[in-house]
Amino acid sequence: MILVLGIIKVWVLQSDIFSYRFQPPTGHGDNTKMNGKRILPLLLCIGLILPSLPVFAELQMGVFPRRPVAKTHKMFKPLAEKLSQELGEPVKLVVAKDFKAFWKGVQNSQYDIVHYNQYHYLLSHKNQGYRVIAVNEEFGSSRIAGSLSVRTDAGIAKVEDLRGKTILFGGGKKAMGSFIAPTAILKRAGLEAGKDYTVRFAKNPPSAVIGVFNKAADAAGSGNVILKIKGVQKKIDVGQMQMIAESDEFIHLPWAVKGDMAEEKVERIRSIMISLKGSDDAVLKSAGVTNFVKAVDGDFDKVREIVEFVTGEAL
Repeated sequence: MILVLGIIKVWVLQSDIFSYRFQPPTGHGDNTKMNGKRILPLLLCIGLILPSLPVFAELQMGVFPRRPVAKTHKMFKPLAEKLSQELGEPVKLVVAKDFKAFWKGVQNSQYDIVHYNQYHYLLSHKNQGYRVIAVNEEFGSSRIAGSLSVRTDAGIAKVEDLRGKTILFGGGKKAMGSFIAPTAILKRAGLEAGKDYTVRFAKNPPSAVIGVFNKAADAAGSGNVILKIKGVQKKIDVGQMQMIAESDEFIHLPWAVKGDMAEEKVERIRSIMISLKGSDDAVLKSAGVTNFVKAVDGDFDKVREIVEFVTGEAL
């Protein structure tokens, strides 16, 4: 496009299209009419060329704000830049200040590419038509489970021992790995929220585990890799914590695209992401994953099963 516009510019500068401004009437006709005849082909040329030139709208990549905004930007900016480079069009990383703002973006189909949890995906797939393309692989696995963890000195050895206790869940009621899946564990053991145990929420899963370590609650609901996370290991002695139960395993955190995205572009984005391992490991390391793995909607059937068991929603 730049080359074409450059050629047009040279043509204009080398021509005498606008010379009537400087040339007095010759008495042999109106110079403006003559120059008008020269302008018309130029305008027709521009009109024919510009519509055929590729014009790329900015792709917005939304990331669920489960970490501080600045840290999330730092983690995922390399991925946005890689996608932009490989696609040949701008990809803008969008990190909402809080979950409410993020979810509004999902509901309005603002994000062309979006990263969130499994429950978020099911909701947006059903209501906005988002399609999953890949999932995280963390600590070498593309699967995860919910878990309940306690202090080793708490005298709690099994789920049933949590009757009458306070459980601190990481995140809100839409948190798949740290609320819905742990709640499924409790429900299968015959424990009902509000009746058999007290529900409290921490800002995120690490905060829940740290809170229990500091005796702010009796047990923490989180993903089953929580004690492996460096940020947690730096703040507490994980040797004084133990997991007493895990849920069924399910697929890891998803990446999805808008339902109306062209299939060719969908496959291109997926291909770029799942081919990073071994070719651009720095992008993966920055994003806190060991790989991105191809995923399809059917991979989320176990998530659907757990969600329906806990919430009654058929997604």
